[in-house]
Amino acid sequence: MSISLLPSESPLQFLRPDGTLAENTPNLGLSSEQLVNMYRTMVRTRTLDTLAISLQRQGQLGVWASSRGQEGGQVGCAFAMEDRDWSFSTYREHAIAIHKGVPFDALLRQYKGEWFGLFDPKEYRFAPHSIPIATHLLHAVGYAHAAKLAGDDLVAFGFVGDGATSEGDFHEALNFASVLDAPVVFFVQNNGFAISTPTRMQTRAPSLAHKAIGYGIQGYQVDGNDVLASYHTTRTAVTEARATGRPALIEAHTYRMQPHTTADDDTRYRDTDDAEEWAAKDPILRFEKLLRSTGDLNDEIIETIASEANEESLSIRSQVTTAQPPPVAEGFNHVYENIPPHLALQRDAVLNEIQEAGL
Repeated sequence: MSISLLPSESPLQFLRPDGTLAENTPNLGLSSEQLVNMYRTMVRTRTLDTLAISLQRQGQLGVWASSRGQEGGQVGCAFAMEDRDWSFSTYREHAIAIHKGVPFDALLRQYKGEWFGLFDPKEYRFAPHSIPIATHLLHAVGYAHAAKLAGDDLVAFGFVGDGATSEGDFHEALNFASVLDAPVVFFVQNNGFAISTPTRMQTRAPSLAHKAIGYGIQGYQVDGNDVLASYHTTRTAVTEARATGRPALIEAHTYRMQPHTTADDDTRYRDTDDAEEWAAKDPILRFEKLLRSTGDLNDEIIETIASEANEESLSIRSQVTTAQPPPVAEGFNHVYENIPPHLALQRDAVLNEIQEAGL
């Protein structure tokens, strides 16, 4: 085992909670415009996430998994990706979807029960949300391997939470990626809980990043609430993956500021003191403090960004609340190219029942 595979003993951090930069912060090569766009994407993500929670509470969505508090890691990672790169995500990578340009109303309408394929994954290079835990990592490896065979210069990103590292699919994906030299960046957002199970009850490894060593993969630890450290670490990993085909694993340490989903009651297993401690490390506030100090942000710019995000939120709310579900028959028409007799009978029975009920 090469010692170079070992992740750092502690998460990499450039941006302190008070908004000041550590002395070891390198020149990241980010312009003022890029920095403000990072901030704008973080604000948009939180605003639209808040909208989704509201819509679910009003009965418009079946369920929602919030990304509040995890914007720093996601946005830093997103800005280190290139347009050609693919994302294979869970149900919580909202900032990645927003940065990729995926219509947010399409994501929300899926949770309303409309068609699952409301956007073209190929157009945005963003695979549909994966609800099963860790299964999509194998899809990421397969896609990266196929792209490599086809001569396509891209990197696939596989996003998961800490709970997914306890699933067999996670380990199978890492093993396949390493053996096949597949250019995959596994981005693990360790937000402290796999629903109600704390990380300490999942593993005895020094960190989740250490799990990469057994597969000959480079592991990284980063402060997931530090957008700059996340950007730097992801850029390092993706540059290496693109150049050599070797995969990497990044563990972004963060905190889930909302319940696991809107169906969860986190008061049963979380300490309010922890939440207050992490609130002081809010990724948006600490980045805002930095950009104020450098002159990249001021009250006027901040208010404009917030206003634009709110206007976008109102527009999406209207699109979601007025959207109608597809005809019931559509659920039968695309199972087979030519619908078999037994399925046609089921379709007709359901449609007759709906008609008799006057629905």
